[in-house]
Formats: sequence, structure tokens, C-alpha cells
Amino acid sequence: MFNKIHHVAIICSNYTRSKRFYTQTLGFKVIAEHYREERDSYKLDLLVGSQQIELFSFPQAPERPSFPEAQGLRHLAFSVTDIDEVIAQLEEKGVEIEPVRIDEFTGKRFTFFADPDGLPLEIYED
Repeated sequence: MFNKIHHVAIICSNYTRSKRFYTQTLGFKVIAEHYREERDSYKLDLLVGSQQIELFSFPQAPERPSFPEAQGLRHLAFSVTDIDEVIAQLEEKGVEIEPVRIDEFTGKRFTFFADPDGLPLEIYED
């Protein structure tokens, strides 16, 4: 019935800051960028491997609670080959990374960091 996740949509508070974070800090490739004047809203399509992230801006979008963990989408996780290499690259760009943990069920290493709006992002080693 379902083949795969097509995209994940994120609404940011500051489009310029979030665009810079996702494209320059994380290195995601821009597929398309559109400004919708009637909604005073940007939509940025980003490529992550073979998947997409849609980054939106909307005027006066309400804040979403993250801590303590709220109901709903918990975090967005990215698969990486070498977690230490990715951590080093992110830290060079000023991103604060939580200590690496071990998944108790798979034995795989993972950690978290946050986007400019505090959205929890995870890197999970293959």
C-alpha cells in the first residue's frame, strides 16, 4: 500500500536562518524554492539522499513545544555512515551535539542536535 515516505515538512520561525542551516550547515541540496505572495510564505524543497524535506515559513506560526517531549512527531533522524565524522563536521560549524548514545535494541550509535527552532534532529549510524 505505502511505498516510502515522500517528504517531511518543517515550518520554521525565521526562513533565512533555517535555509542557511539546512543548506550550508547540513549541506542539503536545494531542489526548488518558491515564494507564495498570497500566503506571505516560502517553500523550500531540499534533497536528503533520495528523500525530500519541505521547509516552510508562515507569518505568526505558533511555537511547538519540544521539551519536555510533547505528543506528536518526536524527531527527525538521518542515517549516516560515520557518526564521528558527521559530529566533527557539525561541531566545526558551531552545532552543539549531545553525547553519543547506544541504541539498547540495535547496538547502533546515535545522537541528537537541534535546528534553529529547537526541532530535535538525530544522526543514527548505519
